[in-house]
Amino acid sequence: MPTVFIIDDEEAIRTLVAYNFERSGFLVETCADGQEGYQRLLEKSGAYDLVVLDLMLAGMDGLDICKKLRQAGVTIPIILLTAKDDEVDMVLGLEIGADDYVTKPFSPRELIARARAVLRRTETPLAQADDDANSRILAVGELVMDLHRHEVSIRGEGISLTPKEFHLLRHMMEQRGTVLSRDTLLDRVWGYSVAMDTRIVDVHVSHLRDKIELDPKNPEYIRTVRGVGYKLAPRSSDQGKNTSNHDSFTNSLQKNNESFK
Repeated sequence: MPTVFIIDDEEAIRTLVAYNFERSGFLVETCADGQEGYQRLLEKSGAYDLVVLDLMLAGMDGLDICKKLRQAGVTIPIILLTAKDDEVDMVLGLEIGADDYVTKPFSPRELIARARAVLRRTETPLAQADDDANSRILAVGELVMDLHRHEVSIRGEGISLTPKEFHLLRHMMEQRGTVLSRDTLLDRVWGYSVAMDTRIVDVHVSHLRDKIELDPKNPEYIRTVRGVGYKLAPRSSDQGKNTSNHDSFTNSLQKNNESFK
């Protein structure tokens, strides 16, 4: 039975969230103070499977807690609760390591659904196709991912990725050359099988581009397919295809000319 740790200084919200998680089969612990919640997570992080964290806490707010937990190596999935429908807060929260966010007022059923999706993804890593999955090396151009070491390098230099960025990049590398819609990525990487805000995908793609592209505004690897989604394929591969097509066309013309002689 999964255990969720709820940190929120509003008693009504804390009670509502705890009640719905308990009804849904979760064990629940709560805390009303950000600093206290942070210390408990540092001391007994292994006791929890999920953290539901209010963004606007007095003293030590949710963003500070999330950032310091990730810096300390605590990888518990975190869902942020925010009273602001503010894209800046959402982007910042995801950037520092939150797994998802829910905006107040929210439906308890939606929160539970997102929590289950996060836990499902955490418990079942992507692409466990065979027993050798963790020893594989994925390579697309100069982008290399070592699944065993959980390392990524680009042009021979290592880069640091958040767990979610790693999962997203892994899926795109395994599906190299395939156009992936935002809904597909939400389903495969975040575990959402129902319609959710696709901006979460755009934010993570933007972060990946900042880390692997020489010019994020003119990406070589992660490319936007307008009206559809994203595709991971180095431009050099397209150039190779174009060259191949051109050679085939030229050879065809030569054969036709020879047949007319």
